[in-house]
Amino acid sequence: MMARVDHVVASAPGRVNLIGEHLDYNGGQCLPIAIPRRTTVSVAPSTEGHLTVTSGGLSWAGLPGERAEGWAAYVVGVLWALGVDVALDIEVSSDVPVGAGLSSSAALECATAVALDALLDLRRSRSDLAAACVRAETEYVGAPTGGLDQTAVMFGAAGHALLLDFTTGARSQVRWQPERTDVVLTVVDTGVSHALVQGGYGDRRAECERAAAALGVDHLAQAREADLAALAPDQRSRARHVVTEQARVAAFVAASGAEDWPLVGQLMTASHASLRDDFEVSCAELDAVVDTALATGALGARMTGGGFGGSAIVLAPRGQTPGVTAAIAEVFTRHGWDAPTCFEVEASRAAYVLA
Repeated sequence: MMARVDHVVASAPGRVNLIGEHLDYNGGQCLPIAIPRRTTVSVAPSTEGHLTVTSGGLSWAGLPGERAEGWAAYVVGVLWALGVDVALDIEVSSDVPVGAGLSSSAALECATAVALDALLDLRRSRSDLAAACVRAETEYVGAPTGGLDQTAVMFGAAGHALLLDFTTGARSQVRWQPERTDVVLTVVDTGVSHALVQGGYGDRRAECERAAAALGVDHLAQAREADLAALAPDQRSRARHVVTEQARVAAFVAASGAEDWPLVGQLMTASHASLRDDFEVSCAELDAVVDTALATGALGARMTGGGFGGSAIVLAPRGQTPGVTAAIAEVFTRHGWDAPTCFEVEASRAAYVLA
């Protein structure tokens, strides 16, 4: 396996899921956007016979095919999934916050995959590269994710959200340009780091699988709300989130297409309430962001990503946004929490080769 050029640099975005949380592994629909925060990966053949991965002051080195642990596993796992077993020097830089629920891992995986494909002339399709990145995360790293993140990072488009159906595999672009009408989507990174390899994410996935089995459906998103009464209480609440969230995705797509931003905001807020109460994946900081945003003029707000920390998103008129973010910062100060990081996002470009 020979390099056809002396080096390749590729860039991949983080993502925000607008709505449809925890529906990917339940066979439902999700609506993510790629965001301007990006990870850049430079890959070149090594003259030393080793595989090295560096990022700022961090470094990992081993022989080709040697197993990596920790952050480097997300890079080496992509090589493993693509069957790449050669000596390389890989350099990483990123402004996607780690542990913020914005898919920093998928951005790293996809930038690596796109760079490797170009450097080694693998000629893999985007779908194949995305699938390899999913395998890297689920099989090599051991995080039980559902494929939403890597698909969004590989297929996102500027000015559009990506409607994904995880039963049929269908993808379609949905216009997402609230900024055109002076409505702003703001990410609020709470600073509460979440880790999908451990903890409640895997528990929720297992609970959903048990609920689907009890209802006799292949995927929980296929269930009907009327059927849920037969489930045990804990399974019923998880299933209720999945079923109602599925309905919210369809309503959200219609509302955003009509630029009915108040209704979009209401659906976001209802999604957060379901994630907080039925799916139980929120936390005090995320709830404080949502409650404060709504009290200070936001149209809607919700946690985004797997939960148990990470980020919330806030939809608000442009003129209201500074007051909303200031109020959120004040609440965090009052609670003695570290200051949140807030930044506006628009739907942005998918992974691509820079040079």
